Amino acid sequence: MKEAFQIGPVTVRPPFLSAPMAGFTNGAFRSILRHFGGVGLIATEMISARAFVHRSAAGQSHPDRLWGVAEEPAPLSVQIWDNQPETLAETASRIAREYHPAVIDLNFGCPAPKIARNSASGSALLRDPQKVGDIVAMVASVTEGLPVTAKIRLGLTADTINAVDVAQAVEAAGGKALTVHGRTAAQMYRGQADWEEIGKIRPYLKAIPLIGNGDIRAPETAVARLRDTAVDGVMIGRAALSHPWIFSQAAALLRGEPLPPAPDRREERELIIGHYQLICQRFGPVKGTILMRKYAAEWSRGRDRGKLFRVAASGASTPEEFLEAIDQFFDGDVPSAAEADKQE
Repeated sequence: MKEAFQIGPVTVRPPFLSAPMAGFTNGAFRSILRHFGGVGLIATEMISARAFVHRSAAGQSHPDRLWGVAEEPAPLSVQIWDNQPETLAETASRIAREYHPAVIDLNFGCPAPKIARNSASGSALLRDPQKVGDIVAMVASVTEGLPVTAKIRLGLTADTINAVDVAQAVEAAGGKALTVHGRTAAQMYRGQADWEEIGKIRPYLKAIPLIGNGDIRAPETAVARLRDTAVDGVMIGRAALSHPWIFSQAAALLRGEPLPPAPDRREERELIIGHYQLICQRFGPVKGTILMRKYAAEWSRGRDRGKLFRVAASGASTPEEFLEAIDQFFDGDVPSAAEADKQE
């Protein structure tokens, strides 16, 4: 198994990538991923190209989804979405010049109704491989050597799987890598990701890497997919929201090392509080508390007293209430928030 691969001039080492997730993979979460390590390429949230262009024309500041991008260590991938080649090209060109990411990624896979149905973007574009190619070609023509990649699904429905056609269009247009989520758009996130179908795309790509995505919930699974599927890299999404150390564990296994231990309860508590503080520094205590509710819901999955934390955090509207929810979650395993403040 390869321990690295190339996206144009960008070396992805180790071959594990974080998935762009709207509302989650912001600057604070990306800093947590860097803390643990093991991510060969970190992604931003997906950014609306149309909104970016409108903000720029109006002289407004750019969206919070670009928070921290200009200052972050390389490599970093910025994902954008729309259905108009000109709008995507203008956005990609400006982001390349002003934010200096390592990669511009184009979203052709999001199945969310507000994007696929209402905006005819994301996975809706899979019905027209030629347009996908046109978009990739136009964006690649303005990024001055910055590699352009694409993220897709297997197709719109089980009866219209056309990932091979889309993949060939992406490569022919100058795309430097392809990520495939192993479900159709109609499936949304139901059922199981079909890695066999992902692997079938490999023979039709001449030179660019193939990255698989879907249902990677454990480091052992990530390494197994690299070993058993014809992919160059593995992208991990929601599992990282509750276990951001999954990448470092997968990287260790790939190197043939023992599985590193997960953080203990004290370390987990410090991690959540640190994440919360970063969010509040950016958005203020009120909005920051509201934004952290969804992270709490993800963090609580599969954990002891997870439901207790989820319920308490979902009703929190102040820092005091959110920190109290954390204390209830850990239930005396570590010092309370008040005691921790005193110690500081």
